[in-house]
Amino acid sequence: MASEYSFSVVLERQPEGGFAVLVPALPEAVTEGDTEEEALRMAKEAILAVIEHRKAHGLPIPDDAPPEVRRVTVAAA
Repeated sequence: MASEYSFSVVLERQPEGGFAVLVPALPEAVTEGDTEEEALRMAKEAILAVIEHRKAHGLPIPDDAPPEVRRVTVAAA
């Protein structure tokens, strides 16, 4: 029976267009897409690849790690 996993992802709009995608709980899962829909589809593929790799090598599948976003302001000379 297949297990179902759910992970938070971070979409970062790129200056040149498209989106980078990070998965905080699975730092090795990084991908991108030209549109939000493509980026999310690619994220699913990356997450699945990481899970399969971890299972094949006896590594744990971590729980989700929802990102916490904070704003930091600095003054530079």
